Amino acid sequence: MTLGNGKASRASLRVLVAALALTAGFAAQPAARAVDAHFVLVSHAPDSDTFWNTIRNAIEQADEDFNVETDYRNPPNGDLADMSRLIEQAAARNYDGVITTIADFDVLKSSIEKVTAKKIALVTINSGTNEQSAQLAAIMHIGQPEYLAGKAAGEKAKAAGVKTFLCVNHFATNPVSFDRCRGFADAIGADYKTSTIDSGQDPTEIQSKVSAYLRNHPKTDAVLTLGPPPASATLKAIDQMGIAGKIFFCTFDFSDEIAKAIRDGTIAFAIDQQPYLQGYMAVAVLAIAKKERTTDPVKIRQVLKENVKFKARLEMYGLEPSYGPKNIRSGPSFITKANLDKVVKYAGQYR
Repeated sequence: MTLGNGKASRASLRVLVAALALTAGFAAQPAARAVDAHFVLVSHAPDSDTFWNTIRNAIEQADEDFNVETDYRNPPNGDLADMSRLIEQAAARNYDGVITTIADFDVLKSSIEKVTAKKIALVTINSGTNEQSAQLAAIMHIGQPEYLAGKAAGEKAKAAGVKTFLCVNHFATNPVSFDRCRGFADAIGADYKTSTIDSGQDPTEIQSKVSAYLRNHPKTDAVLTLGPPPASATLKAIDQMGIAGKIFFCTFDFSDEIAKAIRDGTIAFAIDQQPYLQGYMAVAVLAIAKKERTTDPVKIRQVLKENVKFKARLEMYGLEPSYGPKNIRSGPSFITKANLDKVVKYAGQYR
């Protein structure tokens, strides 16, 4: 037997060793998880909106609990035309299910209808109404009735003696957002139109507009903000004006900064729509609908309520949904000094 050239043999050996190492490397990689379904959640939120971090965490946990995979898509700058395109892309990709907000019914209607026209299961969350969701042929809507949430907050403010207020609307392109302001105004007997400003989403601009309004309306009793970004900017405004803790301040949603302001008494309370529930339950509803081969909300809801993993999540994070005949309310609940410690443990993650 001829052994051949020594250099060639050593070269061959090096190639063989490299090949074995490469093979071993591939073998060490974990196998991709085989999932039962592939969904997508399309939100209206810009990248800067930290509120949606909780929802993204929730869909990851729901994916794990129900053995599915859910993509998250959003327009980076919050542009609704971009959101429409994302929904149309979702329809074109033939996902097993689509979750979306109804940030503006008139703008998004035709795009969402392309989803249901292809018989893709649809769940709507967060922004929008039960009626709009039904019109779009969604299985159900999971969210917070915004007018009722605003009114409940206004009733708390009225009990504290509030008669006038400023509503800082950072998402005025979403018509439903005004329901929060309107509900609060109705509760205290004010005119929501003259009490509401379109603040825009830039923090510096929000701070400037809030300061200008309060200087021009020095008898304003309260400020209501509609989310963490305007709450943060408003905190800076009232601090610079020297009225922090002197003006009644409440906000929708929650963040670490809002928690700190509740603790020190600058913010009276936060209206909690429990966003975790919106993300988790939407994925769960689609997963159950596919597995059980049904779009009956009553049957889906019953299966969900009996799910052991879901019940464990609710207990762990101190969450409580409210079940209607078809749709599910994620809120409102209220975060005050009394329950702050329980909530703050998971602030920005699951609350």
